Amino acid sequence: MNKKVFSLICAIVTSFLWGSAFVAQDMGMDFIGPYTFSVGRFFIGFLTLLPFFFIFEFKKIKKLDIKKKRIAYYIFYLGIVLGLGQALQQISLIYTNVANTGVFTVMYVLIVPLISYLVFSKKIHWSVWPAVIFCVVGGLLLSEIKNTSVRLGDSLGILSAFCWAVHIILIRKIIEFFNYPITIAMSQCLVGCLILILPMYLFETPTFSNILKDSYEILYVGILSSAVAFLLQTYSLQNISPAPAAIIFSLEGVFAAIFAWLILDQFLNEIKILGIFLILSAVILSQIIPIYDKKKYERN
Repeated sequence: MNKKVFSLICAIVTSFLWGSAFVAQDMGMDFIGPYTFSVGRFFIGFLTLLPFFFIFEFKKIKKLDIKKKRIAYYIFYLGIVLGLGQALQQISLIYTNVANTGVFTVMYVLIVPLISYLVFSKKIHWSVWPAVIFCVVGGLLLSEIKNTSVRLGDSLGILSAFCWAVHIILIRKIIEFFNYPITIAMSQCLVGCLILILPMYLFETPTFSNILKDSYEILYVGILSSAVAFLLQTYSLQNISPAPAAIIFSLEGVFAAIFAWLILDQFLNEIKILGIFLILSAVILSQIIPIYDKKKYERN
């Protein structure tokens, strides 16, 4: 299979897992708080990836002749961004619905190309910009922002989008000199878990019995959305640059709205369906147009 196609499939599956996880994240706070849930999901994600790390990458990394301190710093920063983004997203679900949180989270589709261009002077294919506009308009329609005031939950969702944008760019930078997806995914889960333990005990009173009551949701999000999805995200960014990857990842907002409709009875009306159509169109166009332009250039 073509490496670019494999990365594209990984990105789409990642979006699906992230989108479906919003419902579990919402349902998983019936008995515990957002920090406890976040610590639980990252701990499960870490444990899920740990055996695969020892089987597939541990021996290879031991033989590497590279500055491991530099890698540790990068992964530590990655874990901090991950933990902060997750905490903001999880708290936002207390104040707003799944569809809104999902859609405002994917506003990183606008932030990633801006950071890539302004900070790293990275050349971006022209098709990314109209695709970003499509995603933003589609996101606003999907959330029906015109019918609601921007609440605290929506604001937290937007703040989390900045974290996810930096997260995507950081992973892309790390795999340029340390291409070990399992190690990256596992380590960031561990760091994300550790940095949220303090606020968990400061602001919440977690008990083992209450954690068990929300265990199914924690396991679903921990195994699929944390371990599997973050691993697939790393694989996808091996062959797709951050800006178009962010557009594909923005499908998580679409999947979040669909799962919220199917499981939580959060209704999808004509306006929301139009929003889904715009985001899907943006994802497709951002992938097809560069391929067409490349073939056209080669013919000339």
